[in-house]
Amino acid sequence: MLQKDPWLLPDGIEEVLPNDAAHLERLRRQLLDLFNSWGYELVIPPLIDYLASLLTGTGHDLDLQTFKFTDQLNGEMLGVRADMTPQVARIDAHNLRHEAPTRLCYVGSVLHTVNDVLEKSRSPMQMGAEIYGHKGRESDLEVIQLMLEMFSVIGLHEVHLDLGHVGIYRALSKQVGLNSHQESELFDILQRKANTELIALMETYTIDASFKALFLNLPKLNGGKEILTKATEIFAEATDEIKQYLVDLQRLAEQLSVVFPSLAINFDLAELRGYHYHTGVVFAAFIPNIGREIARGGRYDNIGGVFGRARPATGFSTDLKFLASLSKPLTEKNSKEKIFAPCVNDPQLFELVRDLRAKGSTVIQQLPNQSGGAKELSCSAILIKENKNWQVMPLV
Repeated sequence: MLQKDPWLLPDGIEEVLPNDAAHLERLRRQLLDLFNSWGYELVIPPLIDYLASLLTGTGHDLDLQTFKFTDQLNGEMLGVRADMTPQVARIDAHNLRHEAPTRLCYVGSVLHTVNDVLEKSRSPMQMGAEIYGHKGRESDLEVIQLMLEMFSVIGLHEVHLDLGHVGIYRALSKQVGLNSHQESELFDILQRKANTELIALMETYTIDASFKALFLNLPKLNGGKEILTKATEIFAEATDEIKQYLVDLQRLAEQLSVVFPSLAINFDLAELRGYHYHTGVVFAAFIPNIGREIARGGRYDNIGGVFGRARPATGFSTDLKFLASLSKPLTEKNSKEKIFAPCVNDPQLFELVRDLRAKGSTVIQQLPNQSGGAKELSCSAILIKENKNWQVMPLV
């Protein structure tokens, strides 16, 4: 049965109209050129993939976000990508197989079964950049710098950066011997920052009181650079691994402050978004008056293992359509002139139209018996034949 209004779109699915589409496309080209200038090569993963490939290393959350169906050719389960990162990891691990660090970027539509709490769209245009083959603070620093440079290029200022490290929670859970159920239960409460539930849960755990205090303090470790000083004191009896993670965050922030001295950096040691996916430093970018991150990323080592080659990896992603809605329309250096060409069967006119288009002008050819003319089509000039020659004349 046909729906009542066939022009309606499904909830969370939107179409992009001409003006916005032009802005979106200019933004896409500008940012891909930026990524390329840093050495990031464009790849285009498929929209549909085997479900196992799409969900590798991503945990339960992405599974719920993925549309699934059966391949009529072989009976295998397929999915429409909800995140392109696993596919890009496969390209690095299985197809490229470089020994040196590999820098890849991508942009394309993804589809979610449900929309995010803070975002109505179920069809974002995911754009991102990844480094494979380097394990260290320097590659984390590079992708964060590239992300911040991206904001600068499109005119987004007053960016705030949240830094965290999921390794702290992982190492702490391992140190006290939490089982998988306890670790998952505690993760859920920390993710929601439900302090009352956290206190109640700690009372049920048979672990040393000092470790209970560490877990209870995690949600409080959220703020400026003084947080790392406080964390160093709180984790004085923790493992050297945790202490090193704190040092890594401190040095990463110091290096970022040198390049971006006005950057506001916030530390959140209970930030566990992507916990089942990320393995190290995690980060998110915010701007004032927007209640959600505008980009996010982090380290996710060894995701390529299922594709036959585990490599360290770090990167970030954003929704290009969301960025376009936040940024001012970009003006091209040489704005294209829009010229109206009359419906005349004249070889000389055809040649001139081809020449103008080749030089970058937009020429709209009149169609026989069409409604509306040059003004209605927003043309600024018109082709007129004078003294046996066609000339571009301003539209009065």
